[in-house]
Amino acid sequence: MGLDTPQRLAVDALLDDPGTRIVVCCGAGGVGKTTTAAALGVRAAERGRKVVVLTIDPARRLAQSMGIDSLDNTPRRVPGIEGGSGAGDDGELHAMMLDMKRTFDEIVESHADPERARAILANPFYQSLSAGFAGTQEYMAMEKLGQLRARDDWDLIVVDTPPSRSALDFLDAPKRLGSFLDGKFIRVLMAPAKVGGRAGMAFLNVGMSMMTGTLSKLMGASLLKDVQTFVAAMDTMFGGFRTRADATFRLLQAPGTAFLVVAAPEPDALREAAYFVERLAAEKMPLAGLVLNRVHGSDAEQLSAERALAAAENLEEGGIVDQESGKAGLRDAADDGSPGVGDVHDQSDVNGVGDASDGNDVADGNDVAEVADVDQVTAGLLRLHAERMQVIAREQRTRDRFTSLHPEVAVAEVAALPGDVHDLAGLRAIGERLAAGVPAAGA
Repeated sequence: MGLDTPQRLAVDALLDDPGTRIVVCCGAGGVGKTTTAAALGVRAAERGRKVVVLTIDPARRLAQSMGIDSLDNTPRRVPGIEGGSGAGDDGELHAMMLDMKRTFDEIVESHADPERARAILANPFYQSLSAGFAGTQEYMAMEKLGQLRARDDWDLIVVDTPPSRSALDFLDAPKRLGSFLDGKFIRVLMAPAKVGGRAGMAFLNVGMSMMTGTLSKLMGASLLKDVQTFVAAMDTMFGGFRTRADATFRLLQAPGTAFLVVAAPEPDALREAAYFVERLAAEKMPLAGLVLNRVHGSDAEQLSAERALAAAENLEEGGIVDQESGKAGLRDAADDGSPGVGDVHDQSDVNGVGDASDGNDVADGNDVAEVADVDQVTAGLLRLHAERMQVIAREQRTRDRFTSLHPEVAVAEVAALPGDVHDLAGLRAIGERLAAGVPAAGA
């Protein structure tokens, strides 16, 4: 263990608490957020909670691991959940994958009359905005979270945050997109249409500089017309974006929400995790703890990397360290009187057996070669162990740097699995490691 042993994150207590209504898994990309969210969902459901997991990962492997052909914007029941292992036996698990554009469409359909909704959905400007605007995915993830919470069909929602370049993006997106789609946005877009001509187009180009490359493909008079039509149809809806963004932000600050920062035991990932911890504190959002994913361990931690390397070198160099006779290639005679190099007199001694079975054996050194092969394999295993112990030490130093800066953050260390998770059994294994909070030996 490292010098700064952190307090342990009680995952089961968090999942069993009926006051916990939302768990948000966040962190840098590629650290296992999606798998962690799914494993938490499986464990909570099998402990009696009615759970829905909202994932942002478009990979099919998560759906397949849950026994579902595909995930979409509608929660789907996950078969094979085994209740009765915890607080109750009536747990359920549903899963869904965010469809960013469909969520945007649902907002339009629910806040506009049918005729106006059709006009908005068919508008090219809206189609570009809903599919490619910077921050739309993060904003829509929070919109969907608000929708799920408002339905009150589940007593626990587990959210897998989008794979953003920065793990902080999803916190900023509701405010950023909400501000962009408020009354100021309407005035910016309406002004060039009222001015018209080249001057209007130049003004519009300034206003469009903040948009993504998708919108730049729509140019000229057709763009101005699309913008006018879009703004006219959406005029009554823009204020709602800001209102819902503010409501979602308050939901994230509520006592029933718990943030889990997921990281790998690597400097870049834990540096990102430290930024996130500080940002959550600044925004007064409830942090439950850190999930340190893919942590390595060993069944033979008492054998240090230095000793393992020394032993490997000893075997590879013919036993120079422990052969008193100095003869390379074979061990000295053991202290119990077994024959050594100087004691080989006949075939039976070379074979290492007291009797030659049929007299046809030839003293060709086969047994000597076998001993050398065993030494080479053993030396290779010792070097692999040394590398593993060096990895373990490096991971512990990295973790200790984080815990020394944030001693108040509880940590669950999840042992690395030998392969990818591809079914419910794998998700259960992750859940067990999450609940244990410390890596299993040999992982």
